[in-house]
Amino acid sequence: MRYEVAPDLQQRASEISKILFPHVDLERVKCFRSYGSSSRGTIARCHALGKLMQKALNVRAHYALEFISEKFDKMSKEEQDKVIIHELMHIPFAFGGGFKHHDYVCEKNVKEMYKRFISVKNLNQFR
Repeated sequence: MRYEVAPDLQQRASEISKILFPHVDLERVKCFRSYGSSSRGTIARCHALGKLMQKALNVRAHYALEFISEKFDKMSKEEQDKVIIHELMHIPFAFGGGFKHHDYVCEKNVKEMYKRFISVKNLNQFR
């Protein structure tokens, strides 16, 4: 596996977060592209620095969003945005190193959030 910082995805995640997830501390979320994953059905992952490691390192929670290049980069921009939203939805309001699970982060909720994102983005274009 190889990882690269993804400034383009960082920018898109930042834009989405500012509209949909204001609780997300963008200084503590970093986006990466990975290459060479053997995961079959995975497009992206959300990684967190857990509570014990936070205490051991004396740092606050951080999240890394990993986008598997071989799959993610082939998707349309709309589908990519939905994947970014999906990964950001895993970050809880407490921003403490935990995760929201797939009972909440599901296709129905991602689609709703995407619609909200597009409507706010379109409104902002006319201001």
